[in-house]
Amino acid sequence: MVRLVLTGILLVLVTACGTIGLLPTSELVQKAIALGLEQTQQKLSQQLDLDFQGFEIKRLSITQEQPLTIENFPAFRVRGTYDLIVKLPKRRLTQPQQPFDVYLQIQQEGKTWRSLIPEKGSKGTQSNWRSYLVE
Repeated sequence: MVRLVLTGILLVLVTACGTIGLLPTSELVQKAIALGLEQTQQKLSQQLDLDFQGFEIKRLSITQEQPLTIENFPAFRVRGTYDLIVKLPKRRLTQPQQPFDVYLQIQQEGKTWRSLIPEKGSKGTQSNWRSYLVE
């Protein structure tokens, strides 16, 4: 019960104090998107034997920042769009207006953020979260 009350208070403070850096920044969101893209790129490279040279994220536009609580800690669901430039050996492929939906959670000490990815349970319900440090 105490944990729930403290989480509620923290969530209010995080929401109210967004101007002092407790809201996810565009740079943080871009790093979280890049983290997910890197993981996907590695899997595709291995499975399809592709030679990706990297990617760029341009024109990031955040349309929604929704505060919430995940596993008793304050978090944000951030949505929007970005332009993706995929670098291939002989050309660059541009994919405009790619939608994103990321979950970010500030850690207890307030210094680091983690990107959270929901894992689906056996019947399509969300059961756990995978967590990755956003550097």
